[in-house]
Amino acid sequence: MNTILIVYGSTTGNTETAAEIIEKTLSQKGFDVTLKDVSYISPKETKGYDIVLLGSSTWGEDEIELQDDFASFYDEMDKADLSGRKAAVFGCGDSSYTYFCGAVDAIEDKVKELGGELISEGLKIDGDPDDSIEEIKSWTEKIANS
Repeated sequence: MNTILIVYGSTTGNTETAAEIIEKTLSQKGFDVTLKDVSYISPKETKGYDIVLLGSSTWGEDEIELQDDFASFYDEMDKADLSGRKAAVFGCGDSSYTYFCGAVDAIEDKVKELGGELISEGLKIDGDPDDSIEEIKSWTEKIANS
């Protein structure tokens, strides 16, 4: 059985809600899933999981800003030893901004830079994840089948 770690950073609760939907969907499929707020985990603690899912909301108009708590995790991701490991990225944002869900793109680039294997295109959720439940579940199905 694959072990899956979901690490999320959420300010307004939207990315946390998305992470919980992903966790519930994967757990119902029989996966051993651990859900962690990024404030309570270091990149070193991602070792030992078969799949690592990373979620961050995006902030800022002119520059891509990771969610505040996720930013320090991102800066230390080289300690995660993602080389050859499966990963995927999700996040919430606002499509009216220039860089819609730019944090997803930045984290994906970092995962690739560190040799991680992206197993799905990043999930970019516009606004409230409760309005995108089917899209989140569909993305999670791809993760489950990877």
